[in-house]
Amino acid sequence: MKIKGFTDIKGLLFENKAVKQTIFKNTFWATMGVGINNVLKLILLIYAARILGATEYGKFTFALAFISLFVIIHDFGLSRIITREFSREEEKKEEFHSIISLKILLSFGAFILISIGSCFITSAPDIQKIILILALFSLTNGFISIFYSFFQARQKMEYETLVEVMQVVLMTGLGFFILFKFPSVENLSYVYLFAGLVSLIFVLIFFHLKIFRLRIAWQSSIWKKFLLMSWPLALSGLFGAFYTYIDSVIMGYWGMITETGWYNAAYKIITITLLPMGLISVSFYPVLSKFFKQSKEKLQEVWNNQMEIMILLGAPLITGGITLAPKIIYFLYPSGFDASILAFQILIIMAGLIFFCRPFYDVMIASNQQKKIFFITFFGALINIVLNLILIPKYSLYGAAVATVITYILILTIYFNYTMRFTSIRPFNLKFLFVLIIAAISSTFMYFVIIQPFIYNLNVFLSIFVGASTYFAIFSASRFLLKRFKYIYG
Repeated sequence: MKIKGFTDIKGLLFENKAVKQTIFKNTFWATMGVGINNVLKLILLIYAARILGATEYGKFTFALAFISLFVIIHDFGLSRIITREFSREEEKKEEFHSIISLKILLSFGAFILISIGSCFITSAPDIQKIILILALFSLTNGFISIFYSFFQARQKMEYETLVEVMQVVLMTGLGFFILFKFPSVENLSYVYLFAGLVSLIFVLIFFHLKIFRLRIAWQSSIWKKFLLMSWPLALSGLFGAFYTYIDSVIMGYWGMITETGWYNAAYKIITITLLPMGLISVSFYPVLSKFFKQSKEKLQEVWNNQMEIMILLGAPLITGGITLAPKIIYFLYPSGFDASILAFQILIIMAGLIFFCRPFYDVMIASNQQKKIFFITFFGALINIVLNLILIPKYSLYGAAVATVITYILILTIYFNYTMRFTSIRPFNLKFLFVLIIAAISSTFMYFVIIQPFIYNLNVFLSIFVGASTYFAIFSASRFLLKRFKYIYG
């Protein structure tokens, strides 16, 4: 696409003209928003870990993990359903007004449960206070999420990016100031809450003036309609939260606060590696939902493209992450975080598995199979809890990491089977197979390049750049050659 001037740039980045252009636009804005948001948050948390130390940092991450177990109560799977339903039908203003009131009730209920739960999960008054402060932040962000879902449905992700960037810039700037002048976990928690409240006020005013006038409606029939659609996702999200955060909660409950700090120091880096996965999913999901009703052929084509991208990114992530883990941890954290290295090497395998899982998850929701996802995540949560209870007492944070990897291996296997059985997607084909082979070959070349002393001993960013360049060069060349044989790789 040729860009000749401001008008062309505006059309490319602010208008929805064609499928590929819209996906590009969505990806661009999602990348800007989620990328800046997560990178700045990571920088802030790394600085917090350096200033506060592993134990105090462990208190903060333990509180966040505990709160995350309750996030699904105030979300209740509504975010995905709102995106799906509003992407199919334009005029649903009245329903959105009722969703606002439903969200208020769910948020209030979630805060009550968090308040009660904090008394049982820890006896430390300082941690209980941190939990309550961060709970208010989480509920504020959860309320904003319904507006994000509406923007995604209308494929206007530039609006979501605006709010996200504003919040994280405020949070990071104020957070650095507080950590430098008045360092404490409690003060950092107040920074999060303040940034969330400012963002909520902004998005309410913006939506009211830019999209349509907001008001609160109390229509129980609308609540029932959306809750009936979203409850499988709500339970799936609950179980998903369990096998994502229960390890930190268990370690914190058993008094392993320092170990929780080490574990989350590695985990926070992992969340950054997952950014491309989330960005790609946000861009593809509305299109998958649209083509589910319109064309099975186009649905399969779009899904194939999403899966190829996920394999393309997930394979080198695992190989490079395991190889360069010591350099990454030593670059970001002081020597007191040496224990995070092995945890990172194990968890990076989980990150790659999540890349491979996401296309299955997206297409099953787009195909109205959220009830099947409920059963998958229930099984995953059950297995993960059992593994954590067995492995954490023996192997501490490393047991938690291994439990998470085993869980995602099982989940990926079930996703593959369920997609074959309950959707029109046929994931296993020659193209899928050859993408896997190309990714494996490219990752092997990359590994042998970055283990060379003159590459490995470079600055960590240069080592990553050389490894990534090698991988993508081999992958692109192999893909080009296979495309010459269209009967194999179409």
